[in-house]
Amino acid sequence: MKASASGGSAKSAHQGSVNIRRVAAADVAQIIALDAEMTGVEKADYWYSRFHEFGTRDLRNRFFFVAEADRHIVGYIIGEVRDWEFGQPPCGWVFAIGVRSDCRLTGVASRLLEALCDGLRAAGVTKVRTLLAFDDLLVMSFYRSQGMMAARMITLERNLDTEGAT
Repeated sequence: MKASASGGSAKSAHQGSVNIRRVAAADVAQIIALDAEMTGVEKADYWYSRFHEFGTRDLRNRFFFVAEADRHIVGYIIGEVRDWEFGQPPCGWVFAIGVRSDCRLTGVASRLLEALCDGLRAAGVTKVRTLLAFDDLLVMSFYRSQGMMAARMITLERNLDTEGAT
């Protein structure tokens, strides 16, 4: 989960209703802007690619939801069912979740995650997983509050910037 520094009026998310729905092509520009506020990098090609991959194909196993308040995107989540990777039976994965910082603590991220979990259950899986940086306490706290805990798998990595570096 990432947070933005700004992004419009929080009034709409706090006082109006927030609707969780599948992403539409018209939402992508707002998602790009929201992500750029959170990360400091505009990644238009990346987000259009994510829309085409998760918002238009195999919608039974791929999910891209947005949280909308008064026609403004205040959050998003992307996930899918992955089959037999790393020798594991099919399970759901959360790839991205983001909520405007002024909409935190209003239940938006929880509602997005629950919408994804509902889709994953309907697709027949019984577990959901994600990856996050071990020192990202905000994200860790959110996922722990949602009942997620350390899994029995670990991530290994190798730095490819220099030959032989780890």
